[in-house]
Amino acid sequence: MKHYERSAPVLVTLELNGVPRSGYAEPRTLLSDFLRHQLGATGTHVGCEHGVCGACTVQLEGVAVRSCLLLAVQAQGRHVGTVEGLAAAEPEPQSLTDLQQAFKRHHALQCGYCTAGILMSCEHFLRQVPQPTEREVREMLSGHLCRCTGYHNIVDAILDVVAQRNKNSGKEGQHA
Repeated sequence: MKHYERSAPVLVTLELNGVPRSGYAEPRTLLSDFLRHQLGATGTHVGCEHGVCGACTVQLEGVAVRSCLLLAVQAQGRHVGTVEGLAAAEPEPQSLTDLQQAFKRHHALQCGYCTAGILMSCEHFLRQVPQPTEREVREMLSGHLCRCTGYHNIVDAILDVVAQRNKNSGKEGQHA
């Protein structure tokens, strides 16, 4: 039987929610574990560790990705956005985004374990598809497992945000 030596930890420096951060990680450390255990971004939840459930979804350079499928070293020098950064991006410190407010208003969460990942995917999705249909929203959500809600209220919350954003931008009644 071959005996393998453990690799020495390496310094990983990235931008977390707009703030430069660093920590040490073994080359095989998952980004999800690095974010949670080294950088304290505990809003990134770990569910399946196989990229199936979506609980660990973060944004890497603005794109929704499964952090359990990436190594921490792959984020070296890059921007990582987590759910903790959503409220920080708002004009008022600690205020909720329109999407977070809609989730609250529509009771689109119960235990909340999947919510952070869903929010991160939704933010990316709505930048790509600002006027989605209900079907497109449901297709996007198909990459997330939620055992509590049945998804109906999540879909309502997202479509409510779409309607509000369209109303505010004067695009009411238009569809992509």
